[in-house]
Amino acid sequence: MKITNGRLDTALWVPSPNFGPRPDTDDISLLVIHNISLPPGQYGSGCVQRFFCNQLDTAQHPYFETIADLQVSSHLFIERDGAITQFVSFDDRAWHAGQSQFCGRDNCNDYSIGIELEGTDTEPYTDAQYQQLAVVTECIRQHYRMITDERITGHEDIAPGRKTDPGPAFDWTRYRASLVADDGRPEE
Repeated sequence: MKITNGRLDTALWVPSPNFGPRPDTDDISLLVIHNISLPPGQYGSGCVQRFFCNQLDTAQHPYFETIADLQVSSHLFIERDGAITQFVSFDDRAWHAGQSQFCGRDNCNDYSIGIELEGTDTEPYTDAQYQQLAVVTECIRQHYRMITDERITGHEDIAPGRKTDPGPAFDWTRYRASLVADDGRPEE
């Protein structure tokens, strides 16, 4: 797995129109973990992909009418079976964080990479998702060296009170244990 020209070579490329230029492409320094499922709590529908591409059929589910006007995206989406889709180049600004702040700095979209896991706050994520997330994280950290252990966070942490994902079902201990520490040793 490698990144070339802002794209992960193993991901399915489905370009989203919901992105913009980064203020500084040398300042990619944060990784944000999210969750999403559409309709909520349902998996494998293809609706997340359509949502990120502004192609969601609002007649398909009543919930879709409440999000129809939103224009959002993420860099990556990891499905329950581990399949990875990329919607926005890492070199561009995906619209995943919204109003957000990390360590006193606003507008996390400007300097972060967003990864959406197919899931909910309360249902455990799959082994395949944890495995892929760990491999993808290491690839991203090798390419974007300013993303250190301390600069990996959840959406709930950069938008507290507004967002709750990836939620209590996400096992941060398991995820962090699967990563290699900044000094090259497995994390404790």
